[in-house]
Amino acid sequence: MLLSKTLQFYKKKEIQKLLVEYAKNKEVAIRFTDYFGKRPDALMYNNDVLDLVKKKATSFHCSEELWSNPLQLRTDIKKQEMDELRIGWDLILDIDCHHFIYSKIATHLLLKILKDLGLKSVTCKFSGNKGFHIAVPYEAFPDEVNGTKVKDLFPEAPRRIAYYLRDKLRPLLETAILKVEKNKIENIMKRTGAEYKALVMETDEKSMLDDETKPKLNVDAFLEIDTILIAPRHLYRMPYSMHEKSGLVSVPVNINKILSFKKSQAEPKNVKTNEKFLDRENVKPDEAHKLFLNAFDFSFKEEKVKKKTNKEFTIPEKAIREELFPPCIRTMLTGMQDGKKRTLFTLINFYKGAGWSIDAIEQRMEEWNKQNPESLREVYLNGQIRQAKKVKEAIPPHNCKRYYQDLGVCHPDTFCSKIKNPLQYAKLKAEMETTKKGAKKSRLTPEQLEARRKFREKKKKEKKEEKEHQK
Repeated sequence: MLLSKTLQFYKKKEIQKLLVEYAKNKEVAIRFTDYFGKRPDALMYNNDVLDLVKKKATSFHCSEELWSNPLQLRTDIKKQEMDELRIGWDLILDIDCHHFIYSKIATHLLLKILKDLGLKSVTCKFSGNKGFHIAVPYEAFPDEVNGTKVKDLFPEAPRRIAYYLRDKLRPLLETAILKVEKNKIENIMKRTGAEYKALVMETDEKSMLDDETKPKLNVDAFLEIDTILIAPRHLYRMPYSMHEKSGLVSVPVNINKILSFKKSQAEPKNVKTNEKFLDRENVKPDEAHKLFLNAFDFSFKEEKVKKKTNKEFTIPEKAIREELFPPCIRTMLTGMQDGKKRTLFTLINFYKGAGWSIDAIEQRMEEWNKQNPESLREVYLNGQIRQAKKVKEAIPPHNCKRYYQDLGVCHPDTFCSKIKNPLQYAKLKAEMETTKKGAKKSRLTPEQLEARRKFREKKKKEKKEEKEHQK
């Protein structure tokens, strides 16, 4: 992103003022093109914005949580200390889809669900690229739930709410998208690039033979409502902050005009400041009471499925070489200024999933720790290794996207677009290397080898399903 473009936008006094207002009681992180500055940080004065942009800052990010003093946060802070510093948290829901029309439909429907639950203070903004952020201010929440202060129910409460709302949204979204696409799954396939089996619920595949029967659409195949990344000290792009990839602005949008919103409205030259995001002035106390009650009564089926999937994660027979690791992991291995504890957790899980022995992992983590500008304490490092020895099953690291962006290590190459998890990257690279070696021996073309690999995977899956069926 050109410095002249960011300077031209951020030099506006109104934009500077709004960014500082939104940063109140929030932890702030500054992004400089492809990396984040030191955390924690804060925006105190309007001039801070322009000074940072002159130093090539491109965007501003803030926490969901509200803090009495954000600058007292640190990487090794304990939960009790965080609870004492935390004065509240805002509910931020991230609607993300590669196809903008579906993001708009999902956002429109989710806003309607929230309004039907009695929420009047809900606001929305364009994310700056492909989706939207929906916000409910902390002031709308009850003070306590089941005898526990709501301010201390983070991230449990927002996750519960997100799961509950996603469950409410699914059937409405399925119906709306099918209506837009005239009940033609092939239209959705063209838009999303997803395969038929991924888009249509397995139980309804046979019923598609009947022209009068509507297909049951699996919206999870192409649309995401962020729940797992609702985590302590998680950041999101601030309103009126630019987006590095799109060059657009994360601009607040009137909640009654989501479907008519156009990305051209987010071009820096067209941005207007007449809409608010996280409007704390007109909040009715406890207006989110019904939302809380419904969310805490909701059963977490999704979480159980995820845990089961993690346990079934397979480890390769032969350890994958570091040369085949994705850019984010290789960047982590060069040493980290901030986020070392999160990085250590990620690296241990990654190496286990990549087939490395625990002894080899321990040795590698000791080498990595020496690469850090300020090493983790040896006691902490040894404790994490001991814990890894106790856990036998392989748990994959976090999926791609914001987790690695927040750590400042996400530098995707052309291969990254094909994967959703760093471990998947390494495994596919290893498979491709094996395929190339096989191609030399068998003299088959790469296309033929790829077809053979898919056929074998299909057969393995069929055998597995047959065994499960017999059980």
